Amino acid sequence: MQRYAVGLIGYGLGGSVFHAPMIAAVPGLRLARVASRSATPEALREYPGVLRDDTPQAMLEDPDIALVVVCTPNASHYALAKAALLAGKHVVVDKPFVLSSAEGEELAALAQERGLKLAVYHNRRWDGDFLTLRQAAASGELGAIHTFRAHFDRYAPQVKVRWKEQAQPGAGVLWDLGSHLIDQALQLFGVPRSVTAHLSTQREGAQVEDAFELVLDHGGTMAVLHAGALVRAPGPRYQVHGTLGSFVKHGIDPQEDALKAGKRPGDPGWGLDNPESYATITAADGSRRSVATLPGAYEAFYQGMHEAIAQGTEVPVAAEQAVDVIRVIELALRSHRERRTIDFA
Repeated sequence: MQRYAVGLIGYGLGGSVFHAPMIAAVPGLRLARVASRSATPEALREYPGVLRDDTPQAMLEDPDIALVVVCTPNASHYALAKAALLAGKHVVVDKPFVLSSAEGEELAALAQERGLKLAVYHNRRWDGDFLTLRQAAASGELGAIHTFRAHFDRYAPQVKVRWKEQAQPGAGVLWDLGSHLIDQALQLFGVPRSVTAHLSTQREGAQVEDAFELVLDHGGTMAVLHAGALVRAPGPRYQVHGTLGSFVKHGIDPQEDALKAGKRPGDPGWGLDNPESYATITAADGSRRSVATLPGAYEAFYQGMHEAIAQGTEVPVAAEQAVDVIRVIELALRSHRERRTIDFA
């Protein structure tokens, strides 16, 4: 198996928790360089031999680096990804891809022009609950889905001092958690006909929106996406209703908490849900059954990225698909600003 050296730009929560462990979990990838002023030798001890740089320049000039991962504040994604592509590197960009669909289209065209792989880390496609929902929908057991409700609710009443909660481009819960929910809806139903959005700032001292509700009109299907930071008793994660039945799932995928606790892919119980949180499918005749959650597998993204580089296959999340997510966010912001429904052009 050909092994590729990877450079990671940014070693905050995203880089250290969501990217570095997933890169290390793939035998064909090796984390070789980290560009971060804040990363300490102790923080990188888990990855022997990794070089730490204050800036990305040495990484971009290193001929051994095949893949560059951009995991920095959202407003810097475009410039860093472009620089990496111009340096001849394959690129992964953390979600959300960029801050405008025009920027995303430019990067996708540049990658194609240079014969490079460009992917976006929409890791929650590999949440166990979403994998289970996709399987149930594909089986036909629910019939034609007419209503999809997805929540990403948390209880975090204190505003933190971090860029995601400060008044700057790309901050706020719509860009953060919203990109996950939008990507999942687009995976199930494609791009919508229209977008209606309401954003709100609910916590004392909040500088950017910390709650939203989006309605995506997919013709015969309505997708309602919601997130909030002051939800002490969350309801169902998913409520999906079709002509033949309903799928209801509580709880959230355990991989994030497991990674924060230092667990890694391959550890016993990795990606397994609590049986108490299994989904329930209610059939048209009223009968109900529990559905075991498929194991979550964030590492599948980087396995797919290795295959794309080594074998020329498609990347696990195409840049063009990530651009559609950005288009929905752009329309949601406009919908809220103009207080009306906006057609997806």
